[in-house]
Amino acid sequence: MSEATSIKRKKVTIPQLFQKKLKGEQITQLAVYDYANARVADRLGVDILCVSDTGGMVLFGHPNTTAVTFEEVMLMAQAVDRGSQYGLRMVDMPYMSFHLSPQQAVDNAAQFVHRANAEVMKCEGNQHHCKNIEAIVKAGIPVQGHIGITPMRMPQLGGFTAQGKTVDRAKELIDDALAMVDAGCFSIMCEVCTSEVCEYLTETLPIPVISLGSGNKADGVHIIGSDLFHLYEPHVPRHSKIYEDLIPIMERVYKEYMDDVQNHTYPGPEHTVFMKPEVLAEFKKAMDWNK
Repeated sequence: MSEATSIKRKKVTIPQLFQKKLKGEQITQLAVYDYANARVADRLGVDILCVSDTGGMVLFGHPNTTAVTFEEVMLMAQAVDRGSQYGLRMVDMPYMSFHLSPQQAVDNAAQFVHRANAEVMKCEGNQHHCKNIEAIVKAGIPVQGHIGITPMRMPQLGGFTAQGKTVDRAKELIDDALAMVDAGCFSIMCEVCTSEVCEYLTETLPIPVISLGSGNKADGVHIIGSDLFHLYEPHVPRHSKIYEDLIPIMERVYKEYMDDVQNHTYPGPEHTVFMKPEVLAEFKKAMDWNK
């Protein structure tokens, strides 16, 4: 076991994240969807484990996040809960799960807390959603606001294109962030905003700002866990860094497995259970098996 995995972690709390901002220490936020990855990320020290609705695309093959269902996100959240102890467990509230009314927002956020042991929510949108976000916060469930590219509103935003490239749009994003602060959000995530907008918010907001494809001047960085390994082949965003391409490794292993099966080399003796000789002799006699 490495030194990193042998040190017992302390539970991550929101006050600790504020302290990191004050000290200039970076916050790590990872989109994770399953038990195995949650276990590894959690023991290594990731601060926030975000059950992102992009998991519905990676795990279930949905074409976009608007197709991901509430129950699918719930299943992923429950798996991450089972695999984590220390990181702050965040759930990305899926399409139309908090948008219709304050009551709907609170009811659905409470479901994630009750059924998946979630600790905080992430709500993507803008200032027009803040009344519902505020209701979640007032109910006692912390929320990270998500501005910039918000995949649930891709057609409205003109597709997957960086936000904040004009002065007017930059001001809109800042207004969105300020409204979310006023609604009680403990953090803001900027997705694919210009670095300058993200840096300005980091310097001026009293809460931690997390960058997803918005430069390295924020209080922390969010990345889609599967992008680290190139596990979602249809699209790799420009802002994602592939640390290890697992696709060729998977292809090699699957091909070796298929070849071994065809050649009768797997399973081998080391993978197989055999009768003891005296039991085999008795079995052959009982079955009249002349092998």
